[in-house]
Amino acid sequence: MNRNIDLTDADDFLLYIKTQNYSAETIYNYEQDLKQLQNFLEEEKISFSDLSKQNINRFKVYLTSRERKQPFGGTTAPRKLEPRSINRILSSLRSYLKYLIEMDKTVPIPPDAIHMVKTDKKHGQVAELHDLVRLVEYPETFEKNSFVGMRNRCMLEVLLATGMRISELVSLNRDQLDGTGKLFVRGKGRKERFVYLTDRAIKVLEKYLSARQDTCPAMFVSLRGANAGKATNRVSPNYLQMKIKEYKEKLRIIVPTSAHSLRHGFATYLAESGANPAAIQILLGHESLDTTTRYVHTSDKFAEEAHRKFHPVK
Repeated sequence: MNRNIDLTDADDFLLYIKTQNYSAETIYNYEQDLKQLQNFLEEEKISFSDLSKQNINRFKVYLTSRERKQPFGGTTAPRKLEPRSINRILSSLRSYLKYLIEMDKTVPIPPDAIHMVKTDKKHGQVAELHDLVRLVEYPETFEKNSFVGMRNRCMLEVLLATGMRISELVSLNRDQLDGTGKLFVRGKGRKERFVYLTDRAIKVLEKYLSARQDTCPAMFVSLRGANAGKATNRVSPNYLQMKIKEYKEKLRIIVPTSAHSLRHGFATYLAESGANPAAIQILLGHESLDTTTRYVHTSDKFAEEAHRKFHPVK
């Protein structure tokens, strides 16, 4: 972290969160967010020790401006930041201030004095269940190479069955699967949990694994690696996202659909079937139940049925 301004102990803070098992991506985001503050202080010629509530409000305005500098490189930003991105930066600043307090350092402003900006509450969209099932089954029909079709079907099947993240999926190894259909996964912050396959997901996965002719420990491997008999290349997240986009367009599914949509659909349709939110929280690997409730957007159809069933005035 550049020391042109008195952003006290920023490097120590980044080192501290690294020791707390945060992912490399999360640490990079923190560094970027603090760099945004550093750029602002430099432009305004304000010392970090003089930061005030009024300065924070000006910082929020700065973040919405196209005149602001990119975190690294010094060039001006290509677009305005969305409210959610601004809130992430403000949250990083809060965390930094809390760290300083924990280290018995003097802070210019209490963390709780930094208020988030208002965000638009978007109505959550998730594809209908039958469309998600069509998407999952499509690779075996669409792909010319039977191994690719089987593997891609298997990946989508596992995503919908378990609700795991795409990063968790592509990092799976064969030894994370036990004989009962349980998968042991490591999620964000290296947190560990079990997820569970459906009966049909178990069948599809067993079929795919029995077709493998290699000894690579990775669960999902590239075609090149599999053909070589010594698969060393895992399927990348970008490849799978690209394929989902291609399948969605071919199937004419109009609702935005991605690997994350399968996770979203997993949570939504479990909730619609009466699953306990706390259980869904555990399955998704969320630390907070509040995070889970943001995922579990019930469909319009379910909301309509609930209204018709429970409204006291018939």
